[in-house]
This record gives sequence, C-alpha cells and structure tokens, in this order.
Amino acid sequence: MLQSIRSFEPELIEIRRTIHRHPELGFEEVQTSDLVASKLASWGYEVHRGLAKTGVVGVLKAGTGSKTLGLRADMDALPIHEATAKPWSSQVPNRMHACGHDGHTTMLLGAARYLAQTRAFNGTLNLIFQPAEEALGGAETMVQAGLFVRFPCDALFGMHNMPGLPVGQFYFRSGAFMASADSLLVTITGRGGHGALPHTTVDPVVVAASITLALQTIVSRNIDTQQAAVITVGSIQAGDVANVIPGQAIMKLSVRALDRQVRKTLLERIGDVVRLQAQSFGATASIETQHGTPVLINDETQTRFAHGVAASMFGDEAAHYGARPLMGSEDFAYMLEANPNGCYFFIGNGDGAGSCMIHNPGYDFNDGCLTPGATMWAALAEAYLK
Repeated sequence: MLQSIRSFEPELIEIRRTIHRHPELGFEEVQTSDLVASKLASWGYEVHRGLAKTGVVGVLKAGTGSKTLGLRADMDALPIHEATAKPWSSQVPNRMHACGHDGHTTMLLGAARYLAQTRAFNGTLNLIFQPAEEALGGAETMVQAGLFVRFPCDALFGMHNMPGLPVGQFYFRSGAFMASADSLLVTITGRGGHGALPHTTVDPVVVAASITLALQTIVSRNIDTQQAAVITVGSIQAGDVANVIPGQAIMKLSVRALDRQVRKTLLERIGDVVRLQAQSFGATASIETQHGTPVLINDETQTRFAHGVAASMFGDEAAHYGARPLMGSEDFAYMLEANPNGCYFFIGNGDGAGSCMIHNPGYDFNDGCLTPGATMWAALAEAYLK
C-alpha cells in the first residue's frame, strides 16, 4: 500500500500546492470543492455537494458489507498574509493555508484514489470534505444539514498535522484530546464625560480593568487545580482621546476547557463576575457568545483501533498512544458529539523551516506527510471495513 501510494506522490504534491496557491475562506471554498469533486468523480465515487454550502461527500461502496465508515478532512484557509516566499505561495492577498488544510484535503484524496483502484474493503466508505473549520462552525453546519442522516457512519475519524512532531508519525489519545473554545463579546455601558470631572461619569474603562483582574480569580479559585482551564482577555476597546471618558467599552474573551463541566462552570462564573463587577461601579454589562466549540472527546475503542492500524502499518515506534491533550480547539468535536464512535489524531509535520506552529504566516504543510497520511487513511479504511 505504501509503495503504491508513493508511486503517485508527485501528483499529490501538485494537488496540495495548487490548493495552497488558491486559498479560500470558510464557506467560500468553491475552487477547492470543485477540484475535490472532480477528482472523486473521475475515480468512480458517488459525489454529493452542497452540504454546508461548499462541503463535498464522496461515497464508495465495495462488496456486500453493511458497515459504514467516515473519514473527514477540512478545506478552508485563514485570513493571514503569507510570508514563506515559496514558489507555491498564496496568490491571494491576506489569504493563506496557515493550518495545513490543503495537506489534509490532499491526504484524503490520496487515499481516495488508492481505495478506488483496489476496492479491497467490504462496506461503504464516506469521505467528508468539510468547509469552514476555522471558527465558523462548518462541522456543526454539516451535522445540522443531515450529514449523518444521509451518510451514516458506524465509525468516524479525523486527522490534523502537528508541527514539531516527527514527520509521518502518529499520535493518539482517548478521552478529552482538544479543548472547548468560546469567544465572548462583553459590552460595558457606563456614562461618559469630561476627563477632568470623573466624579460625574461612570468610567467603563475602569470597569473593564476591574473585570479583567476579577476574571483571573475564576481559574485559580473556582476550578479544580487538576483541571485545565484558560480565560484570556484578548482585547479591550474604549475611547479615542485622553481627555474624554467614553460611555462604552468592549471586551473580547477567549475561554477554554478540557472538561464539559469545567466549561459550564467557567461560562457561568464569567457571567456572574462581569455583571456584578459592572453593577458595583454603577455600570451595566451584557455578554454575547460569538462562537463556541465543544470539548473534543475521542472514543477509547476507536482510538485504540486507529493506534493499532498505525502501529501495524508504520511500526510501534511511529504510533504513539497517550499523547498530551491540547488547549487548542477543533470543530470536528461537533461531529464527535453527534457521532461519538470516533477518533481524532495527529500526524507529525516535522521541525525546521516551514514547520513553525500553525496560524503563522511562515507556516507550510510538509509534503513529506502526504504519502504516510494517505496510507494511514487507506489502511484505516481497509482494516475497519474488512
């Protein structure tokens, strides 16, 4: 299998770099989804389009087996201006594949080509190409559009590259693997006035400063010390000049947790602290949730199954069980909430030039991952759909 997929690696590299040159943001992946659909159709897949606007699902059946399997890759890029100066750099200003979704899409296409040629499985294979992973809720939108009603999956898997880990090695963990992520917009309304007469005002800047400090006590005093939790105040916006106290201040918060109950506690306590701190100054405050992603929780049985496939194909030294969880988030969590019998895992993207952390203008997906990644997908499909 590995040698067979390696034989068409140059084609995979060209596909990946073509997608990289033409990055598209969430729900705008028209050119990318056209490419995916065209490739799948040419290899004999039943192609379905339009889920979550630009999503693509390729279905391939072999034998008479009733089992079904879902493999997912994401397609969207980020609003970042690329700084790699590679020949295949983004041709679109302020758009780039800074998270490796170009590589994820290509790895799954590589497996799709191999599996269409060999058809050495018994059952139904659903290849899910998802739009809008980057904080736009593409996975949730696909689920709400009936993804698992139209394409039932007895098991479900997702894979993401990880810079800093050895190229082509795989990392697994059962249970909570990636954190929830909630983005909150806090609006503080006070009473503006002259900077020389603060006693005639209710200063929302002071309120925001007090809230910022008070929020830091939630993790240290309301959350079990052995649980992971983060509250970050990423932005405070208020006023324009030095001698005017504004009437309003805006705060933007990022909240993360690796446990569902911890997430619930954080959001409840944030609400209490924000409103009561504002009230103590004579101001009011409102909270709007702009985006929320649940905790990503891997099923133990399927995680051990995927780890076993990686160990069998690449050797025990390349298959790592018990990887550390991350406070980053991933909206594949929505799919696992709807269909919990699944697993999300990492493939190493290597060290050195281009392998800086994702969401960086200097990042580039390592093409050395394409063959092992596609092979892992193909091996997983054949093993599950025996």
